[in-house]
Amino acid sequence: MPTNGRPRRFDLDSIVLAPDGPGSLHGQLRDQLRRAILEGRLRPGERVPSTRGFAESLGVGRITVATAYDQLTSEGYLVAVVGSGTRVSQTLPERFLNAPKPQGSAPASSGIANLSARGREIAGFGRLISSDSGRPVPFRPHVPALDVFPREIWERLTTRRQKRLPRTSFASVDPLGYRPLREAVAGYLGASRGVRCTADDIVITAGVQQGIDLISRLLVDPGDKIWLEEPGYLVARPVFEMVGAEVLPAPLDIHGLDVATCERTLPRPRLIYVSPSCQWPTGITMPLTRRLELLAWGERSGAWILEDDYTGEFRYGGRPLPALQGLDRSGRVIYMGTFSKVLFPALRLGYLVAPPGLAEAFGVARWLADRHSPPLEQAVLADFIDGGHFSRHIRQMRILYAERQEAVIDAARAELAAAITVSPVEAGMHLVARATGVSQEAVIAAAVKSGIAYHPIAWYSAATPPASGLILGYAAYTPEASRRAMKAWARALDSAAHKPRL
Repeated sequence: MPTNGRPRRFDLDSIVLAPDGPGSLHGQLRDQLRRAILEGRLRPGERVPSTRGFAESLGVGRITVATAYDQLTSEGYLVAVVGSGTRVSQTLPERFLNAPKPQGSAPASSGIANLSARGREIAGFGRLISSDSGRPVPFRPHVPALDVFPREIWERLTTRRQKRLPRTSFASVDPLGYRPLREAVAGYLGASRGVRCTADDIVITAGVQQGIDLISRLLVDPGDKIWLEEPGYLVARPVFEMVGAEVLPAPLDIHGLDVATCERTLPRPRLIYVSPSCQWPTGITMPLTRRLELLAWGERSGAWILEDDYTGEFRYGGRPLPALQGLDRSGRVIYMGTFSKVLFPALRLGYLVAPPGLAEAFGVARWLADRHSPPLEQAVLADFIDGGHFSRHIRQMRILYAERQEAVIDAARAELAAAITVSPVEAGMHLVARATGVSQEAVIAAAVKSGIAYHPIAWYSAATPPASGLILGYAAYTPEASRRAMKAWARALDSAAHKPRL
């Protein structure tokens, strides 16, 4: 209630942490602060106490408070303001939309209240959008080796193509994509990934996310069940939910999607989303026997299988395994990939291989959404592939990424063997670090202190409690940069271990 016309400040004494209670101390603190924000007791823009002072008042270690703050910051509830401490975010995550409105909140005619109900759901997923920019910092995932991308070749092809682009390209482009690019993609997929397709089956998209959106609009009805790997690519979840589907977490085992368990415990799905080449985020490569088992289940059940070939090009032991689509004989697999992770993130071009007879429908959906991708970028990429530059770049990156993966593993063993384990993976561009000997909270706090970039697996987990582990990208970072980062991480962890409890 207001006091003398001023809102009452949040009562810090209402925070009660129980050492013997459910969950970790930092988890209890995080949940209570989040609840205070959602209920309006901590208001947007309000400053929260310093980690040191708050820790002293609560009688806990400073790392406990710092870790809770870090998690709330990553979720979008708090924001660090230079010179002004840590404050409650002015724009809160989607859970705020369904929370009780604090007194004195903005009128219904302003801000987010002007959106439709579906619009408010969409706006709430803004926390999933990465704000990373500038030079990548170890060990931020999803970033390819931009330092060795053949920019000179790309720039030369761009200059030449600007002069030679047909006049018709200035008028319109096929919504399925620039025909020479579709032919180049079909040829590449057939030769390197075992995908059975022609240019008429290829749909050029603005990346994987648009591919998911098109698939959800054309193949999924309200109430349909979707199996999504757990943990998995949770950014796909809101896209399916926006068309009214129910997304169900599908458990994994050491071979990827656990088909037998899913069949026994989950309702029959309309669509199954898998990343068999390099499962995100665990890095598991699905073996051939499991691939065949999944295909057999899809044929029996009539379910679509959406194959996200995430970084499938980068396999470090022998040739890449054949894609599910190439093994499929029932026409139930939709194959999807992107050039953004393989070449450079700003290149918003991807592709999908439409099921038999459905390419035209995908073209219509693409036309209704945004007509087509820019013709110049499509033409340059087609030249890049046809000139052999793409295949050569992939071969070089396989060698480079294997070296960079090994460098991260060696540095982790040398500097942090008592704190984390980092196991090699067969494919992809990232590793998973798991805490050993110390708590994951301590490992995270040290990473934050030393400026280490990472993604918690918990961000991609719908389970309760969420899956543990930290995702470390390695493709963008030289061995020297990885060693320096690991040394800094180890120093921060050692410093925290030798500090007296506050």
